[in-house]
Amino acid sequence: MIRKASIMLVGALMGATAMSVVYSAGVPAEAAGNSTYKELALFGDVFERIRAQYVTKPDEKKLIEAAINGMLSSLDPHSSYMNAEEAADMQTQTKGEFGGIGIEVTMEDGLVKVVSPIDDTPGAKAGILAGDLISEINGQPVRGMQLQDAVEKMRGKVGTPIKLTILRKGADKPLQFSVMREIIPIRAVKSRVEDGDIGYLRIISFTDKTFDDLQAAIAKIKKQVPEDKLKGYVLDLRLNPGGLLDQAIYVSDAFLQKGEIVSTRSRNPEDTRRFNATPGDLTDGKPLIVLINGGTASAAEIVSGALQDLKRATIVGTRSFGKGSVQTIIPMGDNGALRLTTALYYTPSGRSIQGTGITPDITVEEPLPKDLQGKLRPEGESSLPGHIQGQFETKAGSGSIAYVPPDPKDDVQLHYALDLLNGTKKDKAFPPDPNKVELEKANSK
Repeated sequence: MIRKASIMLVGALMGATAMSVVYSAGVPAEAAGNSTYKELALFGDVFERIRAQYVTKPDEKKLIEAAINGMLSSLDPHSSYMNAEEAADMQTQTKGEFGGIGIEVTMEDGLVKVVSPIDDTPGAKAGILAGDLISEINGQPVRGMQLQDAVEKMRGKVGTPIKLTILRKGADKPLQFSVMREIIPIRAVKSRVEDGDIGYLRIISFTDKTFDDLQAAIAKIKKQVPEDKLKGYVLDLRLNPGGLLDQAIYVSDAFLQKGEIVSTRSRNPEDTRRFNATPGDLTDGKPLIVLINGGTASAAEIVSGALQDLKRATIVGTRSFGKGSVQTIIPMGDNGALRLTTALYYTPSGRSIQGTGITPDITVEEPLPKDLQGKLRPEGESSLPGHIQGQFETKAGSGSIAYVPPDPKDDVQLHYALDLLNGTKKDKAFPPDPNKVELEKANSK
């Protein structure tokens, strides 16, 4: 398997909502021409006019940030400026842990509803239960807050207390909880055994912890199911917005013995980087099916594309999001960080996913429940204003409906994969033939 210290990265892959970071030193560019400096002088004149004459006194820091973001957003949808707070939040997300109390929450009727307390965390130990409604955080009413604002208030420095007022069904009055924040690991991989003999692996996002979590999940499944009984694995990458490039490489390598996983190509051809698999398939070559949909983006598309091109897995579902660009995070001192698109990535066969996405080997649509019909539409990179035009982009574009039923019993795509592994469904795309990789390469010469 690839060792983490052995890879030098050129950037980070930013999914639709994922945060990821790889630091890069500044790169010198050609000197700007005289006309460029005249335009910069014009910007300075406009800025001074706003400072002096706008109807109310403007926040100068916000003006500068807005100007920088305006410049970056004119490039593509993924380049942006992050102030110090946003940069710190991104680091927290990519690190895969934060200071908090360990509860999964959603919003219901204007209050924060506890979906589930995470085992062995302060929230669970304090007695917070699924279904509890949080009405106050440190004495401040939740009603009127956005969910993200409420979550930020519950996070904080490790070792500091937080007071919650909770409404619980059956309780005659609000309950008061005082909980001490601790380091809460964000689980990047969820796993279980399906049908008694099939391993199910769902990767939620690509953080610093993803490969380690995947390795542990596979080991756990192997302990639960004897090797001679284990029929194979389902790798669920649906609704996975992406994340760190190195983790996409490690995850791909977990299922591969050899072959190129991905290459990144920037403006300068000399900066092209290729990343290859090393011997050591953690699943011992067992049959593998990968599930994708319109919410499969970025790093998740790298994994899907590598396993598809190298004929290691059969891809089932609907067309992925189509984000095939690499963002480099450049620290700007105490002022935040610059997130700049610096390269595109390519699958082993030389496909650019930008604006096209991964097309599944077997297309299986996930039916929408009645209450969502007409409310969800296909989303993809190709529908984003100002996106970089992909090399193979067509009018069909990228993306598809991004929906996964909350109850696995209703999951049509998952059951299709299980039927293939159980042998109750047949398809020429399953299992893939690894020998065709060499044939396709030979035919392309």
